[in-house]
Amino acid sequence: MTTPEILVLGLGNIIMRDEGLGVRACERLTRHYRLPDYVNVLDGGTLGLDLLPYLEGVTDLLIIDAVNAGAPPGSLVRLENEQIPQALALKMSMHQVGLQELLAVMALRGQTPPRCVLWGMEPLILEPGLDLSEPVAMNLDALVTSVVAELRSWGIPVSDPLKAS
Repeated sequence: MTTPEILVLGLGNIIMRDEGLGVRACERLTRHYRLPDYVNVLDGGTLGLDLLPYLEGVTDLLIIDAVNAGAPPGSLVRLENEQIPQALALKMSMHQVGLQELLAVMALRGQTPPRCVLWGMEPLILEPGLDLSEPVAMNLDALVTSVVAELRSWGIPVSDPLKAS
């Protein structure tokens, strides 16, 4: 049995306030939790198609990003597989064009991971600035907790470093 190659991909532009919540969530994930070596956490920023080499050989993909789902700001959103490109049809930013293209190229190459999940949050402010809006900042821990729960449901032993021996 081969070890899975799992990628947690945080997307967004951190100088556009809530647009950077995926990157901020990945920072918090790596700061507060320990992950096995076969789980890679990547700040994908706004790289779009430039991320393609990082996705080669990935068996499971978990994306974290801002998602415009029409919900109240700070609401958590979970999408999987074919729901992801459908949700990206309503673009919030240029990097989502890149993500939609990235997923399409992977599908054309027959390299779409069998398990692809997007955990996101409804943003409030998408304009220049470094701080997350209040509803997004208040729910960032809940987003990270949801990502950890998702990884654990995949059988990945995610441990809290404060409780690790």
